[in-house]
Order: sequence, then structure tokens, then C-alpha cells
Amino acid sequence: MGSFSIWHWLIVLVIVMLVFGTKKLRNIGQDLGGAVKGFKEGMKTGEETKEQIAQSATASEKTVDVQVKDVNK
Repeated sequence: MGSFSIWHWLIVLVIVMLVFGTKKLRNIGQDLGGAVKGFKEGMKTGEETKEQIAQSATASEKTVDVQVKDVNK
């Protein structure tokens, strides 16, 4: 009674296909795939942004030594 056999899963799959239809299931799959693709692109863009921030931070850390002269003396 702990786990389902392959026959249980096949019966559930057939019932789901009868209720929703193959076209609707295909559309759900395409929508889910598009969402995963968009998420991956978003993560990729996030990593590129982190690299750009790190590069700009190292560029701004450069200092210039100058000598200050007092004009009022």
C-alpha cells in the first residue's frame, strides 16, 4: 500500500488524457517549457549584471594620489 505500481500510473495518465485532452496537455507543456526558458535567461542576465557590477567596482577602486596646495597663505 506504500507506492503505486506502473499500472496505477498508466490508468491515471489515461484518465488525465481523457479529461484534459492531448491538445490542452501539449499547450500546458509548451507554456511550462517557455517559463523555464525565460527563467534560465533571467538567471543568465542576472549573472552578467553581477559581472558588470564587479568590473565597475574594481575600476572605481583605483585611486589617484594628489598634493593639495593651500592658496590662502
